[in-house]
Amino acid sequence: MEDEPWESLSRPAARRRRARRRRRRTVRRLLVLAVMAVIFPIAVGAVALGVFLEDPGLVLSCNLHSMPQSATGEDTVVSASDRTPLGVVPTTANREWVPITRMSPFLAKATVAIEDRRFWSRSTALDPESIVRAAYADFKAGRTVQGGSTITQQLVRDRYLANDRGLTIARKLKEACLAGEVAHGMSKRAILQAYLNGVFYGHHAYGAEAAAQTYFSRPARNLTLDQAALLAGLPQAPSVYDPVGRRQLAQRRRDDVLTAMRSTGAISRGDYRAALARPLRLAPSSRYTAVRSRDFFGFARRELIRRYGGWRTHHGGLRVRTTLDPRLQQAAIAAVGHWLSLRSDPAAALVAIDPASGAIRAMAAIAPGRRPLDFNLATQSHRQAGSAFKTFTLTAAMEAGIPLDSVWNGPPSLTISDRRCLNANGSWVVHNYADEGAGTMSLLQATAFSVNTIFAQVALQVGPARVVDAAHRLGVESPLKPVCSITLGPEGVSPLEMTNAFATLAARGVRHRPEALSEVRSRNGRSLLARAPGTRVISQDVADRVTYALSGVVLAGTGTAANIGRPAAGKTGTAESFKDAWFCGFVPQLATCVWVGHPQAEIPLGTVDGFAQVVGGSIPARIWHDFMAPAVQSLPPLQLPAPTAAGLGPPPQPANAPATVTTR
Repeated sequence: MEDEPWESLSRPAARRRRARRRRRRTVRRLLVLAVMAVIFPIAVGAVALGVFLEDPGLVLSCNLHSMPQSATGEDTVVSASDRTPLGVVPTTANREWVPITRMSPFLAKATVAIEDRRFWSRSTALDPESIVRAAYADFKAGRTVQGGSTITQQLVRDRYLANDRGLTIARKLKEACLAGEVAHGMSKRAILQAYLNGVFYGHHAYGAEAAAQTYFSRPARNLTLDQAALLAGLPQAPSVYDPVGRRQLAQRRRDDVLTAMRSTGAISRGDYRAALARPLRLAPSSRYTAVRSRDFFGFARRELIRRYGGWRTHHGGLRVRTTLDPRLQQAAIAAVGHWLSLRSDPAAALVAIDPASGAIRAMAAIAPGRRPLDFNLATQSHRQAGSAFKTFTLTAAMEAGIPLDSVWNGPPSLTISDRRCLNANGSWVVHNYADEGAGTMSLLQATAFSVNTIFAQVALQVGPARVVDAAHRLGVESPLKPVCSITLGPEGVSPLEMTNAFATLAARGVRHRPEALSEVRSRNGRSLLARAPGTRVISQDVADRVTYALSGVVLAGTGTAANIGRPAAGKTGTAESFKDAWFCGFVPQLATCVWVGHPQAEIPLGTVDGFAQVVGGSIPARIWHDFMAPAVQSLPPLQLPAPTAAGLGPPPQPANAPATVTTR
């Protein structure tokens, strides 16, 4: 009871003390504003005079056109043939330029409200009033809530002075001078558009589009009010207000932007309250990191660098449509996965090419149970082609005038003492697969059943150098040694090279460069891609004769597992000791090669999916079949071209196969 009078007296006294403190703070703030309002123009004038006396040319000469612009760049976006996205060429600065009409109007309003509220009404590039007001707002809040520099100044800073960040008097005057030039030469709308497309929003995102995709997984045109306010608050200090790592600070900054928008009348009270009540609602995107069909994407990126250079590929804002057909790509992955799915299974690579243009329609490289490889099995691995290389010996034989119906003897093994074929062990000894006795047969039959001892004789007759020359002309670019055993495929080649060679045969002797790019446009829409015409590398009749012989492989020879019920030609291949297995083949509209092997080393292919030894006619031929069947189902079944009748012989039939021959 005795405390009541004291309590009743203390409350008014406390209120009076608080009121006095508030008055003192207000007086101090007014004094600060008054001093700044007086000192600012004097200080600017004094600084200008001082710099003028030190270097008159700096003040008197301000040529915007003589200033080099910072190399900002823009992301290169890559898509499949149907324009579904494949990915963005990786870079440390993500940027996608869009016109201001494709940005949410909230973003422009929020940016002006927090960065430069008199932007639209002011006729000059500088705004002393904004500097004073921003200083007061920051002083009152105890942190940075408003910017002092105008949007035009910030644009100049990012575009022309990115490498000159020191707070020197000379730099500030240069910034002010250049800002005046920009304001004189550009409209307000163009200045704001340039700023919004170039400013840094954090997390490698430069510009509104990249920021909207990075933080919300949506284009800038779809930003809501609260999302636009969050982005508008980031350029002042992207790391401080990082929405991913500092959510509370980011939300406070967003709310400051919303308050600034409300104070300038940019939004209604209802919209303001509704936006304040919303959480950040982040939805981080993998747009700039995720890549589909990684092996093909990497090949396309290397092609872009080869044609347009590294900087333009990574920063030139190219819009790239590739040749990849997503339907065929999925069919390739499914075909490989059906036969090779266990962690212990070997790897496989499949490449499909349109013979008419060289366009790569599918490229799949799969290594079950392994982490993604640091090289592309389809384009960068070089493995023994085995008997698939006999295709080039056959091509050289056709060019040399050797008829397909010429008769040869194929014993189980053959010792060749030709001086060109001598090796460390003396004479070259050639064995058929499993030492099979093929006997006497035509070259056409020897092709169907892949008889080593006959093809060794053919290679010697035409000469190993001509076999190498045929391979190079058809599409193999790897270096090859003209050794006697070249016909058995001991040299390393890639699946892409082999596919291109078989595509040349499908095109009846016209070779096209393997093409990953269908359309390349600059950031302003100009077409950049010039197509190279195909080159005839062998005569049409030679190509047709080779095709005729290879059709027997699928009809009755070692590649019957690849038969898809329509005219097709192909060749099996098995490397020495079963280290690599191939099937390459084509219909007139599509050529495809399949390679199977262990990626880490040349290891014999043991039991896989019930096959005691993996040879070209087993799993590779079946993968080829399972890919090609759906790949060509919408294409009309065309007949293979018919060569001139002389010297062909009847196509092999199943009954002609030697009883002991097995697939290889």
